[in-house]
Amino acid sequence: MEKGAKEVPTISVDYFENLTGSIRDTQAPAAEDVGARIAAMRKERGLSLEKLSEMTGFDVKTLSGIEENTVQPQLGTIMRLSKALDGALSRLVSGQGTRTFEITRRGERKPVARSTTAQGAKKLYTYQGLAADVHGRNMEPLMVELEAAEKPEVSVHDGEEFIFVLSGAALLVIGEESFTLEPGDSVYYLSTTPHAIAGCGGKATILAVLYE
Repeated sequence: MEKGAKEVPTISVDYFENLTGSIRDTQAPAAEDVGARIAAMRKERGLSLEKLSEMTGFDVKTLSGIEENTVQPQLGTIMRLSKALDGALSRLVSGQGTRTFEITRRGERKPVARSTTAQGAKKLYTYQGLAADVHGRNMEPLMVELEAAEKPEVSVHDGEEFIFVLSGAALLVIGEESFTLEPGDSVYYLSTTPHAIAGCGGKATILAVLYE
């Protein structure tokens, strides 16, 4: 190196993986808890599965599968159910919490939950909660590992979402348009716009923040 020349810092290709780690099933999955919370909230309000089906547009078989943990609901599905049940999204996703703040260390993220297709036949993504202990929160921050899909399932519901891609490439469908998002790219959209996101050519890891 010539005298006086500045050394250019390099960034490891594993930078984002080192930052986020990967989502591994190292703890018991929380999917059963999601179904149980939905069932408990429905029963608290004295609603039958048939009535909840009328309110949400989901068929009774799907709702029964969610409560029995044979179908693991997508986050958009959970948001629609929380709206119909007059409950907080946070309660259904990861519990109500008891604290006013939470620092989540890399090795202390909350248990993994999975989301599948409506028939429960294929895994779509897995996610970890990053603020489950905060009571009364209106945002739900999640670390999400997306599976690859050529035609991801479209979702429409109330709320707003912010997505930041950490690793891999993500396919975003928003309205009638499609985009490929690379690490460092982000998107913010109203959830009332038809939308879907999946891994593009392989798995992708994103930070997702949902707002009711």
